[in-house]
Amino acid sequence: MTKINKDYLKLPGSYLFSMIGKKVNEYAAANPDKKIIRLGIGDVTQPLPAKVISQLHEAVDEMAVKETFKGYAPDLGYEFLRTAIAENDYRARGCDISPDEIFVSDGAKCDSGNIQEIFATDNRIAVCDPVYPVYVDSNVMAGRAGDYIEDKGCFSNVIYMPCTAETGFAPEIPSEVPDIIYLCFPNNPTGATVTRSELQKWVDYANEKEAVIIYDAAYEAYIRQEDVPHSIYECAGADTCAIELHSFSKNAGFTGVRLGYTVIPKKLVREGVSLHSLWARRHSTKYNGAPYIVQRAGAAVYSEEGKAQVKALVDYYMENATYILNGLKKAGYTVSGGVNAPYIWLKTPDNMTSWEFFDHLLTKVNVVGTPGSGFGPHGEGYFRLTAFGSHENTVEAIDRIVSM
Repeated sequence: MTKINKDYLKLPGSYLFSMIGKKVNEYAAANPDKKIIRLGIGDVTQPLPAKVISQLHEAVDEMAVKETFKGYAPDLGYEFLRTAIAENDYRARGCDISPDEIFVSDGAKCDSGNIQEIFATDNRIAVCDPVYPVYVDSNVMAGRAGDYIEDKGCFSNVIYMPCTAETGFAPEIPSEVPDIIYLCFPNNPTGATVTRSELQKWVDYANEKEAVIIYDAAYEAYIRQEDVPHSIYECAGADTCAIELHSFSKNAGFTGVRLGYTVIPKKLVREGVSLHSLWARRHSTKYNGAPYIVQRAGAAVYSEEGKAQVKALVDYYMENATYILNGLKKAGYTVSGGVNAPYIWLKTPDNMTSWEFFDHLLTKVNVVGTPGSGFGPHGEGYFRLTAFGSHENTVEAIDRIVSM
């Protein structure tokens, strides 16, 4: 008889954003006259940059001509894109990352879920709490997380690093020693960041303990403050302990186009084995590459015209973030984030649970956000709003919340 992977049964409920979607759809069906404004899921709303669109069209036309037609992409991705990434995202910032240390994929979400496959199941992971759910859920599926402790909302074999108001919603080095450390800055969901010197402490710790940091830099384009690093490789020694994940979704609006990349330096070795070689083997076995037309669009992001258009797009969303942050502060909410990130993290009022506040906003003012408890035990009592809506909807949503 066929047997199932019983680790999947340990996952509590359904995926967070699936739960939110179901609740909102049910409310919308019962209240068709209500205008619901969604500031919950981190999906962008503005069109792709013009330079990206023009390159998509050119690449599509190439696919109609025998001499320029492209089939399977190279395992790591096309060299033109990897070179542009290495020059602009790394060497321009003083990071010694070469094109052949970059693996192009269809997005950071897939890579963040799949990267755990190159590690043994008896490794212990450490995650921020609250945290992007994929980090934990993918390790649960792999059998690495232990058992779910329902009354605590956590897994027995995961090291949770509380991110609280007292710590500036940033993690502190845990007392238990992890093998794999997940860090995300600017952070999803809290919007928190760390300085270069603070991140250096994590790099030094990982090298000392021979741990590996999986560093999610999906929101680095939103960084405004000088002392906040855009890449972990700005820290000395990061190339011997860190894997970095990147996305084109939040900076260039590729959520529906799908493009990202993972960096694994060749110096990163554990148990005498290059992690670069392991990921290369996994990548070539299970993945056929992002489409040529999409990689051409990604390269357009690094053109001078593309850079200006992407900056305008990021500025648009950060204008929303500023409006949300200032509006909620004036209304008396306790809020953070929104300075180096498109997420605003607020304390729920009147001792409401995060799901109670979700229902309150949905039914009273028809605004959708994300309950903090969906990101982990220390997210309870908090709520996330995103700045990815249109400016008009964002203003209307915050004005509705303020008027409650």
